[in-house]
Amino acid sequence: MTDVRPPATPPDAEALRDTIAAELLAARARTAALTDCVDDRDLTAQHSPLMSPLVWDLAHIGNQEELWLLRNVGGRDPMHPEIDPLYDAFQHPRAERPSLPLLPPAEARAYAHEVRGRVLDLLAASPLEGAPLLDAGFAFGMIAQHEQQHDETMLITHQLRRGEPALAAPPPPPAPADAVTLPAEVLVPAGPFTMGTDTEPWALDNERPAHTVELPGYFLDTAPVTNAAYQRFIDDGGYDDPRWWTPEGWEHRLRAELTAPLFWRREDGQWLRRRFGSVEPVPPNEPVLHVSWYEADAYARWAGRRLPTEAEWEKAARHDPATGRSRRYPWGDGPPGPEQANLGQRHLRPAEAGSYPDGQSPYGVRQLMGDVWEWTASDFRPYPGFRAWPYREYSEVFFGPEYKVLRGGCFAVAPVACRGTFRNWDYPIRRQIFAGFRTARDAEGR
Repeated sequence: MTDVRPPATPPDAEALRDTIAAELLAARARTAALTDCVDDRDLTAQHSPLMSPLVWDLAHIGNQEELWLLRNVGGRDPMHPEIDPLYDAFQHPRAERPSLPLLPPAEARAYAHEVRGRVLDLLAASPLEGAPLLDAGFAFGMIAQHEQQHDETMLITHQLRRGEPALAAPPPPPAPADAVTLPAEVLVPAGPFTMGTDTEPWALDNERPAHTVELPGYFLDTAPVTNAAYQRFIDDGGYDDPRWWTPEGWEHRLRAELTAPLFWRREDGQWLRRRFGSVEPVPPNEPVLHVSWYEADAYARWAGRRLPTEAEWEKAARHDPATGRSRRYPWGDGPPGPEQANLGQRHLRPAEAGSYPDGQSPYGVRQLMGDVWEWTASDFRPYPGFRAWPYREYSEVFFGPEYKVLRGGCFAVAPVACRGTFRNWDYPIRRQIFAGFRTARDAEGR
């Protein structure tokens, strides 16, 4: 294990313990909601070879919590060492997991519950400083983020699941009146900005270190690309014209027989989509969802534009031109609330394009946090000075051209796992994830 200590914040230990406990309990409540709403047959079924059975995620959450907090932080002996290989994500691809001797639902719940009880006892006694994993409660924050990330994964499984709807949530608030008059794009002027972080206490290793990036000027869409705009690409034959696709993308489009976003179908002259067990007309003003990187890139080329780089996305989201500093979030340094971003599974769909004016960046860009993950043009690479911590397999083994970076979170992402520096990555063929995009273009004279 590489010893790279995250920066400590001046600790008010009791307040920090309360924050950690609240994040852990919120994550567990969400896990319970995602697994208690279906029967044991649904929990143990594999709803897609792309995803694990829900019961695997449930026990994996407990196993990782035991490994990092009870064993590494608390120095405790393993509770059930025989199950460690079953829940090691690197040992078993998702397609193989249903064939493993997994804990049945009742035992998985009991295991995760017992681990959590011991973790809360450990939290009450931990100094939350001194050791690298304890500084600013990093290991506890890492586990809270890990559980919420698996909750997002389980929500994806719910979207892939067939059968009657098992989840419900109110719709997002309607877009504000000015959404229809917003400029299509905004200019982000040339200049430097600080990318990444050295100060975010629970930032993961791939978000570090902070470094200066100099960018030429560029224009960026004010809001994500909508379903209506994407339908124009389809109607114009975008899926049938190799001019708009990279060679790899075109090959994949043919092989996978792509003709529209995942879960869409055409019926009686109308586009419909399946969303968490219900079929509904595709809402024209929502950001397009469930498109791969190849599809997003093809649309951008068709539109005479391109996908933004990861650095361009982060500058638009974090840089404050008035002060020159980089914020935690587009709206400032305060945590996200319901008036600023569509996060935390509060709604089971994106809000309409142009929503959340209180969450816009200093450049006037909206919905950079929440709603849909946004594909960028960038491969997943380490920042200059990157050091793996607390284990190589979190980020380092994924660096390379096979993965594309996504930014900004989506409606399924919890605030604890969403910030201006947070980086997600996936294969460019992936469509089951809650991903959309926005486009960019070079400023004149570049």
